[in-house]
Amino acid sequence: MKRSVAMFACGLLFGVGLVLGGMTQTAKVIGFLDVTGAWDPSLAFVMGGALAVYAVAWPLIQRRERPLLARRFQVPSRQDLSPRLLGGAALFGVGWALAGFCPGPAIVAVGGGADSALLFLPSMIVGMWLFRQWDAWTTRRAERAS
Repeated sequence: MKRSVAMFACGLLFGVGLVLGGMTQTAKVIGFLDVTGAWDPSLAFVMGGALAVYAVAWPLIQRRERPLLARRFQVPSRQDLSPRLLGGAALFGVGWALAGFCPGPAIVAVGGGADSALLFLPSMIVGMWLFRQWDAWTTRRAERAS
């Protein structure tokens, strides 16, 4: 129960931060990404604020023996940049630039009734499902070939 309340509170805080920071406004996001046109640098301050909080918090968190609500920290150990990671990041960036949404702000914007988010979110979910199907198919195919 304690963990569920903490997850809800973190999600709520994150959603409020996205709204206050303007991350749910597609015009603002696209304006930020349009560095050669009518660039809107205001989201750089939002991201800079997040980085500042992280820069202070991460060293403090690392001093802890374990997280408050888990048995151990789960930090990724891979250090390489695989073609799959780079391709996924590029696809994410293109989608973000075209739609003005990434997953978190889209969910928050759906909660606020934004028409564009109501179209984007189901499309994103279908895209995620299609990727999982394709990934499972290529994995099975590679296993059969070896």
